[in-house]
Amino acid sequence: MSLKKDKQKVLGEVFDDARIAEFLTGEAPAGFNRDFYLLERAYRGMKAENFATFVGLFKEQGLDLDSQSPEGQTLLARIGEHGQSAEYAEILRAAGAR
Repeated sequence: MSLKKDKQKVLGEVFDDARIAEFLTGEAPAGFNRDFYLLERAYRGMKAENFATFVGLFKEQGLDLDSQSPEGQTLLARIGEHGQSAEYAEILRAAGAR
């Protein structure tokens, strides 16, 4: 038995300011810090240039760049384990993440 994918992969999605701001909405799953959840979701869903815009909006709303995952990691610490995250890490550092 094979399972059917419920979503199609979207290629070339346009990330204007309104679309980027949508990533600031939503509630975190149980056990997750909401700020961390929003930040990680943006990291996973955006190209670096869009992520930089998101981080600016995130900070404008007074959200915490150093919020932690359920395992106690900041996003900066978590993405340090990813091979192609250097540009994202630099964006976070430039915005004041530790």
